[in-house]
This record gives sequence, structure tokens and C-alpha cells, in this order.
Amino acid sequence: MSTLAALLPAVAVLGWAVHARWLHRRLITARHDPLTGLWTRDAFTRRARRLLRDPGAVVVLADVDHFKQINDTHGHAAGDVLLATVAARLAHGTGAGGVVGRLGGDEFAAVLIDRDGTAADRLHTLARILARPVDTAPDVHTTVSLGWVRAADHPGDELSALLRRADEAMYAAKRSSRGGPRRARLGRMLGSVAGRRHRRRGAA
Repeated sequence: MSTLAALLPAVAVLGWAVHARWLHRRLITARHDPLTGLWTRDAFTRRARRLLRDPGAVVVLADVDHFKQINDTHGHAAGDVLLATVAARLAHGTGAGGVVGRLGGDEFAAVLIDRDGTAADRLHTLARILARPVDTAPDVHTTVSLGWVRAADHPGDELSALLRRADEAMYAAKRSSRGGPRRARLGRMLGSVAGRRHRRRGAA
């Protein structure tokens, strides 16, 4: 057997290894939002559904207030920096046991695990942190509206329904003069989420 023939199997294995590594990197990239590094909607959904099996699961929806105004005043580059900053702060506030994703635009979702009943306090603290100016751009800052729901309060609801409840609470927080995170109400949901989101975008 020639030296070349003996090397061919090794070359083939190496080629497959390189190809597999390339595919793995492509998959990782596809599952992460390129601006914020958070999970994309589909990747977030898969992980969030698993976390909902935990009795301490809390679903959070976050929306950056007056984001269009930030872009108009400071430029889109500043808006991107703000989104990346919000994402990093959300991820830190959610903790290692939770998951955070960017649903699109200036809207984020998270599932955190609340083992000691302190979710309300944690989210109020997080809201204050999210309202701080961007470290590298002190003029760029705004509040972030948070709505949340404890999954155990609605045992029949799947992730999509819990997100709708959190969205309803977030919209209530956005229009409230008191500000601060808003917990979803018990019982049936109100109205059309799509209609509320449309009105909210128009008013932001």
C-alpha cells in the first residue's frame, strides 16, 4: 500500500471533523441573536418549556420604553448599544438557572426560577438596574416595562399562554404612572394581545 493510500482515511476523518465543527458553529450562531447574544425566539422557546416543569418557574416579558425616541435622538448605533446592555442586564438578573431570549425588536422574554418567593423583589431591583444609563454612553437610558407571571398560578397554561399573561401585565405596567414590574392577574386574560401590542407600539 502506498503512503498516499494509507493517509486517505485519516484525511477523510479530519475532513469530516472540520465539517462537523463548522456545522456546530453554524447551529450555535443560528440559535443566538447576533446583536445581543441572547437565544432567538425558537431556541428560547425550547429551553423555556423545559424550565416550566420547575414549580418555581416565573415567566417575564420585557419591553424597552420609548425605544424609537432613543433611535431618533441618539441614532441607531446608540439604540443597538442600549439593546445589548438591556440584554446583558436581563441575563444577569435572570440568573444561571434561567433563560433569556430576544423575541424581536426591543422585546425580550425570560424564565427564571424562584425558589424562595422573592421574584417580585428581584424584578423590582432588576427594573431599577435596567433604567440605569448605558455605561459607555451616559446620555442613553430609558425605563424597561416588565410583566411577569408565576407558572404555578396557572397550572393549565403552556408557555404561549403564560407569555400572553405576562404581556398583559407588561402593558399595564407601561401605562401605569407608578411604574415598576406588574404581576399578571389571576383569572381570564383581557382582550386581544395583538391589539394591545399594536396600540403600545403606536404610543411608544
